[in-house]
Amino acid sequence: MRALPRLLLSLSIALPALSLSLLATTPAHALDNGLARTPPMGWNSWDTFGCNANEQIVKDTADFMVSSGMRDAGYQYLTIDDCWMSRSRDAGGNLAPDLQKYPDGLAALAAYVHSKGLKFGVYESPTYHTCQGFPGSLDHEQQDARTFASWGVDFLKYDNCLASDPSQRVGDERLPLQTRDGWMRDALAATGRPIVFSLSLQPAAQGETPWVWGRSVANMWRIDGDRDASFAGLTRLIHADLGKSQYAGPGAWNDIDMLETGNYASASRDPNQRLTYDQEKSELSAAAVLAAPLISGADLRTAATAGSSGFPISQQDLSVYLNKDVIAVDQDSLGQQGTAVTTTTTNGLDVLRRPLAGGDVAVALLNETSAPATISTTATAVGLPASNAGYTLNDLWAHTSSVSADGTISATVPAGGTVLYRVTPHSGTTSPAQPLVSAASGRCLDAWDNQTSPGTKIEIWDCNGGANQEWSSTPGGDLRAYNGARCLGAANGTLAWGTAVVIQPCDGSAGQKWRLNSDGSITNPTQYGICLDVTRGNVPAGQVNGTTVEVYGCNGGANQRWTER
Repeated sequence: MRALPRLLLSLSIALPALSLSLLATTPAHALDNGLARTPPMGWNSWDTFGCNANEQIVKDTADFMVSSGMRDAGYQYLTIDDCWMSRSRDAGGNLAPDLQKYPDGLAALAAYVHSKGLKFGVYESPTYHTCQGFPGSLDHEQQDARTFASWGVDFLKYDNCLASDPSQRVGDERLPLQTRDGWMRDALAATGRPIVFSLSLQPAAQGETPWVWGRSVANMWRIDGDRDASFAGLTRLIHADLGKSQYAGPGAWNDIDMLETGNYASASRDPNQRLTYDQEKSELSAAAVLAAPLISGADLRTAATAGSSGFPISQQDLSVYLNKDVIAVDQDSLGQQGTAVTTTTTNGLDVLRRPLAGGDVAVALLNETSAPATISTTATAVGLPASNAGYTLNDLWAHTSSVSADGTISATVPAGGTVLYRVTPHSGTTSPAQPLVSAASGRCLDAWDNQTSPGTKIEIWDCNGGANQEWSSTPGGDLRAYNGARCLGAANGTLAWGTAVVIQPCDGSAGQKWRLNSDGSITNPTQYGICLDVTRGNVPAGQVNGTTVEVYGCNGGANQRWTER
């Protein structure tokens, strides 16, 4: 098992500190496993169950994540934390699960999780023992990695508890953490199985700076010690992470520990460790702006059982986890972590911003105080270009849209709360009226029978140069026909998938806002992921004259791409 490298590294213990430092700062190679291109999302057992997690809890959690919509919202990794294994390895030196807790074994449990369209994770440590005294992976990296791969593991949480105690350090445990974590990185790569690698060390306690070297080793890494379920625990991690944006990006993320929304287990021990609803929204908002992994630590089951926290998650808590507009900020493809515009520890009023793909900026107005407060900034302060035409402010929690003509971004924010805006700059001029042609059929976006009455259906039709096929985009985000007299809008202002698109009097409502994108899609900027779609236009039956047009979830299909002619 890497006899020569291990020998050299063991000898380095006796070498001067300079030699050891050089080994610690020169990784074998950079991590490039193609995974976690956006921050991982899922659940971890520790915060609620600790060492009491078991097979049935994991299965019940998997079932709930499917039935509740969490899986479809992006939460996919289920990870069992420390205490899953037997106290000793088997006769072959392999890790073995505790069969009292996991009677069917971890391969069978992974198969169950996979059958639900989810992914399975386990915990280990680059030490001789885990935090709870179970067998660690140090000196067994290749063997353990092969075991994990054979079980179908998709995510490895790698800790470092006992190595923080000098009295416990012997042999290889004295080697730099970057070195020891690098051994597991290489072992995972050698299995050929895609396994997200997460470092869960205690940087503050151990004097480590994993954000500096983390991307060469792992997909995500903790940036500070454990957080509790309180609001103070959350804000501590937010401030700890704000100066580390340069280290994060696709495939490599700063981790602010688990989400505590819905964690009643901590509240049962300490009532002060229970987030209010506004604080829960702050948690997801801040995590999204910081491009942090979204890993829940709550009891995600439909009913509490003996030995559990005693409280199933509430529908209100669940609604926080399921806010797709906020999740879209976290999962933005640009992969750029947010930073502070203004943040102080004296008045507790923060402005955070995160650039997004396509030119939008997410702006979080965070109130850390115990009373409502007005928080303000400007479009230019958050990095948006100056625009004489103004900006659309989409409130991702209230699901409302407004226009800021002068670029002011302001809100009265409740105690412990956050107002999260997705801000879109308007172009300065109205585009010339011209046809919009469907890439799927070559037919034009058309108001039926040249009618102007409110509610007239929108369809595709052979391009003919009529006024009912000439569309112009305005600085306010309207898409107008008939020389600007009528607007394209979702029927009844409803942006639910499958809602028909019709002709309406222009009123500036959210259902009439459209953005023409460089990829040919036409999206509604007030609700993320909504595209102008030719109904069933991906099949021949949906490409004929008279096929209706609707709003639908963006999927990149040709029936959602349009060209100006």
